[in-house]
Amino acid sequence: MTLADRYPLLHTPARWEWGGLDVQFSTELPADELVTNIHVICFVGDRIVLCRDDRDVWIVPGGTREASESVLECVIRELREEAGAELAGPMQWIGAHHAVTDRPAPYRPWQPHPRKAWLWCTADVVLTGSPANPVDAEQILEVRALSLAEAVDLAATDGAHMPELLTLAAELHRRT
Repeated sequence: MTLADRYPLLHTPARWEWGGLDVQFSTELPADELVTNIHVICFVGDRIVLCRDDRDVWIVPGGTREASESVLECVIRELREEAGAELAGPMQWIGAHHAVTDRPAPYRPWQPHPRKAWLWCTADVVLTGSPANPVDAEQILEVRALSLAEAVDLAATDGAHMPELLTLAAELHRRT
């Protein structure tokens, strides 16, 4: 049985209307220059870290890559900003949402257009403090390390594909 058979919602082409994006998940990693966003499914032991933002949506830490920022630099910054967390081990890439936007211009001037990618990875982290909450980013109200079942339930607030993505991440994390 393939990953697409086991995780059909994750692998179904989708429309992310908020960004004018047609997306498709794949375990094939995109070229570095296409990666505009990086998100980390964080583990504290076997628990998954989720962040509740001011829209009452539970998200995994991550976000938009800045100009000239490496993937690792983006991850370190986003973990601090959204979860008050630090890496406690290596990251493992699990896949990406490959995207094409119908917007007339890129979200940020340095980003590729119209093709781009959202990179998904896992990592062990340590929660070291409160989220930094920069004024130009999501405002995080709460950070929790949850059981897989609790995380899957809450992550559905961020999209129908998120429960399957977290389940895949937990499966791959257990193997390492």
